[in-house]
Amino acid sequence: MLLSKGFEVEMYTGTPQGDIVGLSDKIVANLEGFVREPDSRNVEYTTAPLCNYDRLLCALVRPRRLLRNYLRQLGEYTLIPGSTLSLGDTENFYRSDPQNPYHTYIEQTYGTDVVTASIHINIGIADPEKLMQAIRLVRVEAPLYLAMSASSPFLGGEVTGYDSTRWYLFPKTPTFVPLFESHRHYIDWTEDQLQKGTMQNVRHLWSSVRPNGDRRPYNLNRLELRICDLMVNPIALLAVTALLEARLWQMLENPDLDPLQLSELPESHRAEELVAISDQNEIQAAHHSLDAQLRHWKDGSLISARDWIEQLYQEVWPTAKKHGFSCFLSPVKRLLREGCTAQQWVHLSQQGWETRSIIQQAIQEMEQQEQEFEDQICQPLVA
Repeated sequence: MLLSKGFEVEMYTGTPQGDIVGLSDKIVANLEGFVREPDSRNVEYTTAPLCNYDRLLCALVRPRRLLRNYLRQLGEYTLIPGSTLSLGDTENFYRSDPQNPYHTYIEQTYGTDVVTASIHINIGIADPEKLMQAIRLVRVEAPLYLAMSASSPFLGGEVTGYDSTRWYLFPKTPTFVPLFESHRHYIDWTEDQLQKGTMQNVRHLWSSVRPNGDRRPYNLNRLELRICDLMVNPIALLAVTALLEARLWQMLENPDLDPLQLSELPESHRAEELVAISDQNEIQAAHHSLDAQLRHWKDGSLISARDWIEQLYQEVWPTAKKHGFSCFLSPVKRLLREGCTAQQWVHLSQQGWETRSIIQQAIQEMEQQEQEFEDQICQPLVA
C-alpha cells in the first residue's frame, strides 16, 4: 500500500536562448489541464493523485511533451528550467488575467517576487489529526527538501549568492505561522487570519507546508509541501517525494514521531522555538542548499543539510523497502553526491560560464531527458 501523490508544476515558457516569454493566455485557452498564474510568463499543470511511482513519472513527463509540441506551433519557443527569472525582466509584472482582483492584489502587494516556478508535492492523508501531525513533522524538516531542490541561483542574469533566490525572496504569508497542535487549532487560526485580513482567502497561506483539501480549513485530505524549487529531472523529483512519503509512513507507523512530543527543547515555549528554528533553517537552506548549517529540531544542535538528509535516508530506507518503493528513493544518494541544480549551475559560473550559456545548456538537457523518459518508460505502460 502506498499513499496517493500528486504534483503542481509551475514552469516558465520562452526561447531556446533562455529569454522568458509570457504565453500562458494562449496555453490555457488551447490546452486542457493547464492553468494560469498571475504573471503570464509561467504556467501550471497538475497531476492526478496516483500511488504508483511509474505512473507518476509519466504523469510528470507527458504534459510537458504536450506543452512543448504546442509551443512549437506558436513559434520557436520552449520550456525554461529554474525557479526565478534567471535572465528575465524583474521589474515589470505581465498580467495573465487583468480582470482578476486577487491577481491585482498580488501584483500590487508583492510585485515580481512571486513570479517564480516551483513544485508543490501533495501527499494524501485523510485523518485530519494525523494530517496535522504530518504538517508539524514536515514543517521542521522542510528546509531539507528545499536544499535538495534548490534551482534558482540567478536573477536577471546575475548570480545572487543564494541557491534558492526564489525562497529567499518569496513573501511567506502570514509572516508567522504556528505549528498547528490540532485540526481545531488550524481552523480557529485560519478564521482569525481571514477576519484580520492577513490572509485574503483560504489559499493565501504561503508557507513551506500547509494542509490542503476540498473545503479548507474544514475538509482536508492532503499535505502540500510548497517549499521546493522547480526540479525538472523527474527521477530526482520522485526521489525527493519518496523520501517524504517514507518519512510520513514512518510517522503513521510510529505515532510518537511528533516534534511537539519528541523535541528536547524546553516544553514551556517548545512550539514557538520550533517555528523559529524552522524559519531560520529555511533561510540557511535558501542561501547554501545542501551545504547549509541547520539546527536540528530534536535538540537544537548544528548539522549540515547534507548530513541530516543522509541520516534521514538511512532511517527511512527500511520503511521504503517494506512498502516497495526503495528503488525510487535511492537516487537521493546521487543527488547528495553531485549536488542540487543550483550548486551545479554556480559551479559552472565559477568556472567562467555566462549565466545565459548555463541556462541554454539546461534547456537542452531538460528536453533530451524528457524524450528519453517518454520513449523508454511511458510507452510500454500504454501497451
